[in-house]
Amino acid sequence: MAIYSMKGAKISIGLAVAMKSGAWVAGDFTTPLTTKTEIKEPETLAAAGEEFAELAFENVTDGTVRVLKGARKGGLLEFTHGHDYADAGQVALKAAFEAESDYAFEIEWADKPTSGAAPKNSRRMFIGKIMKMSDGGEGTGVGKLTYSVQLNSNIVRVNASAT
Repeated sequence: MAIYSMKGAKISIGLAVAMKSGAWVAGDFTTPLTTKTEIKEPETLAAAGEEFAELAFENVTDGTVRVLKGARKGGLLEFTHGHDYADAGQVALKAAFEAESDYAFEIEWADKPTSGAAPKNSRRMFIGKIMKMSDGGEGTGVGKLTYSVQLNSNIVRVNASAT
């Protein structure tokens, strides 16, 4: 597949979910994303990633540091939207910020193939808590809503397809 533009990408928030042990798979998102709400006016969609904790060991005999992979940790994703008090997605975000629950999220890219029986865009699905939220702007610029989602699951990737 060739490179593509992010123009047309969108993010949605789904229902609150209970944590589970083990990795999440696409089927785990069927119910929590059945009722999803698009969060309108996105300016930036975070690059969704995970990381491993660093376990460093300093050997005093030879003066070297060895690094091992520790536990897998979801990243902190930062998003910015033009602030719209009437947008249902932004209202849902604010409610989720006040809650202790984890929520299902989906980022849909605008990268579907130009041909095929029923082309579909790529999707990135994950579970997380909204840890930080702020609004405002600078000078005479657009009012913005900024928030951070702490991942509490792996990122489930569903690639674009022709069917």
